[in-house]
Amino acid sequence: METIYRDYAPKGVRFFYIYKALAHPETNGYVTPFTLDERLLHVKEAERTLGSEIPWICDTMENDLKHGLGDAPNSEFIIDADGRVAVRRSWSNPSELRRDLEKLVGAVDPPTTVAALNMNRVEPRRVANTGVVPRVRIPGQMQALVIQPAPISLEPFYVKLRAEADSDVTKYGKGKLYLGFHLDPIYDVHWNNLAAPLTFEIKASEGTMISPSSGAAPKVEVESDADPREFLLDIDAADGAESFEMTVKYFACNDAEGWCKPVTQQYTVALEVDRDGGSARRGGQTSPRDDRPMRRPVPARFSAGRVMGMVSSVDVSSRIVAIRTREGREQSIVVPDDAVLRRDDHPGQLSELKRRNRIMVELDANRKDDQGRPYAKRLMSRSD
Repeated sequence: METIYRDYAPKGVRFFYIYKALAHPETNGYVTPFTLDERLLHVKEAERTLGSEIPWICDTMENDLKHGLGDAPNSEFIIDADGRVAVRRSWSNPSELRRDLEKLVGAVDPPTTVAALNMNRVEPRRVANTGVVPRVRIPGQMQALVIQPAPISLEPFYVKLRAEADSDVTKYGKGKLYLGFHLDPIYDVHWNNLAAPLTFEIKASEGTMISPSSGAAPKVEVESDADPREFLLDIDAADGAESFEMTVKYFACNDAEGWCKPVTQQYTVALEVDRDGGSARRGGQTSPRDDRPMRRPVPARFSAGRVMGMVSSVDVSSRIVAIRTREGREQSIVVPDDAVLRRDDHPGQLSELKRRNRIMVELDANRKDDQGRPYAKRLMSRSD
């Protein structure tokens, strides 16, 4: 496509990519946006990773353009100068497109080659290791359900729900539900496994049974990762039941900005197939459609605003904690009296910290002692 653009843009042909609803969420880790601003961030990410000069048009959140153009995920159109569709193709084919333009505009000799493009493509975002938490095995074909995020705060949805159901649920109200909570890579976040794991709680209408109606993600031995947290549930919906409410709680961390924080968010999940929900490309699932390349593990990064590792020693009298970081460094940190310390998800005391306890410390960027040791604002530790 890029070679055709280089040849025909100078002849007055205008090219556009159209950003539509994701046909295959999870491809390269990207998940379905919840807002128009997030779609525009996806466009910027596409520009960054592809290195293309072709401009983008972003569809509305109601997917008006997608529906108006026939709902095909990779369609191609040539619009003539009078605004009429000269060529319509359900699946983009650059070779055929070039032949069409040769007929409509004229041939370019010699045509630009791929080798001459010198495009600068870069890898998609990766902020933490994947392949740490085993994926849930999906029992057969499932379809995306319509979900409505509830804006109970100004906090972005760093983690995004994907809800799916088998055909028995949407037809008869009884069957299997899939709930997948996926980190959104556009926010550069990862799970904080030193904190409490993700939890969810479902509130269903009277007569509707969902089992389990609450749950918690499994304990993970490494300090951080970027795998989804997934659950399979059974549902037996009452007559006329159309939806259920759900609350999810989790900790998200952003190394680049140096923060970790608890987040509570809510959803309404409709027992209705989302015609724009696409089909997910799940890592580790054996499927003839799963042609996504395997992801490469990403080495852990050190953030100037946070330290993660194991406790080496604790000096209670001077309130100094020594930590062996994930990178193998020894880091001493001052713990002032006003620092918040949580141990095993409960308020804790500095004297309770023991050698080899896992620990995460949020640092106060504006404070150091006379030996250059940073001050802690918040400490989270686990005894196991």
